[in-house]
Amino acid sequence: MTRTALVLTGGGARAAYQIGVLAAVRDLLPDKQRNPFPIICGTSAGAVNAAYLATRTDNFGAGVGQLLRLWRDFHAGDVYRADALGMATAAAGWLATMAGGWLLNRSPRSLLDNSPLRQLVARYIDFSRIEEGIANHQLHSISITCSGYSSGQSVSFFQGRPDIEPWQRSQRLGAHVKLGIDHLMASSAIPFIFPAVKVHREYFGDGSMRQIAPISPAIHLGADRILVVGAGRMTTPEAFREADGAYPSLAQIAGHALSSIFLDSLWADLERIRRINRTLSLIPEQVRQEQGMSLRPIEVLVIAPSERLDHLAAAHARSLPWPVRGLLGGIGAMNKNGGALTSYLLFERPYTRALIDLGRRDTLAQRGKVLKFLHH
Repeated sequence: MTRTALVLTGGGARAAYQIGVLAAVRDLLPDKQRNPFPIICGTSAGAVNAAYLATRTDNFGAGVGQLLRLWRDFHAGDVYRADALGMATAAAGWLATMAGGWLLNRSPRSLLDNSPLRQLVARYIDFSRIEEGIANHQLHSISITCSGYSSGQSVSFFQGRPDIEPWQRSQRLGAHVKLGIDHLMASSAIPFIFPAVKVHREYFGDGSMRQIAPISPAIHLGADRILVVGAGRMTTPEAFREADGAYPSLAQIAGHALSSIFLDSLWADLERIRRINRTLSLIPEQVRQEQGMSLRPIEVLVIAPSERLDHLAAAHARSLPWPVRGLLGGIGAMNKNGGALTSYLLFERPYTRALIDLGRRDTLAQRGKVLKFLHH
């Protein structure tokens, strides 16, 4: 039996792009209610989208529609405290720490307070529906990946059918659990930006950190075909290597670091899968069976932004509330070079709607490939 998986990667506000892709996929399906992805894997902001879809496997089209409405009307205050008092409190905490917080042996847990996101998740996601989808055979499994700050392990917490075995590899493992809000909050805890969350015995942060094989959870859960929705361009043209004599701002450095966390491991994992597929294609299936080879070919379709999201974010940065603009402007995030950092925090309608539209266009541009993938 062939199982199809959906892998939604991290990227903060960039996850709005995933909704455009999903909306286009829904429109291409002959039966818009049937869930085409029995295996759903999410990381970081993609984990929130993944969890919501896993609770709506009884009506995939309606679930995508609700996510579309939510992301089209997003405001930064829905995700983190964006009011003047919230920004002032965050700035004062960091200033006090740098000035002498070491004397008190304490420091702020994060740059921003994302308690509004917890409230949003609690309001929209009914985790009990995950087990209902599994029992009704509409969902095989869902995984949410987090990164342990103490162990350094990438842990994919998954909920699925009882016969799914946990796995353990070098610095990554799969743990069979009953998923809840803490798993989502931990997976989406962007380092330095949002606070870590304690799950069981350990504090966890954004699942994209140290996730060297972001597609592997879907494979461990039994997927043979995987649709991967990326959060950044597959390649960067040489033309963007502009000569710039100015020293990079803190925002530019932070954006570069976040891009390394969210993007680089995905492309490396894709290259690894394609290399294994090419090798397996040279070995007859009978020989593989006789030798007891556990490897199997995996069909992967990737849909990723065709435009630079940092430049898109820079064009819409003024839509952020003024307290957030003030905080980000102080570290150089309100210009083109600092757009990468802004692209992860810009939970505002002009930007999220532009991302949704881009995701829809990029998916329809691959209409033939998508239809073949869905109806294979």
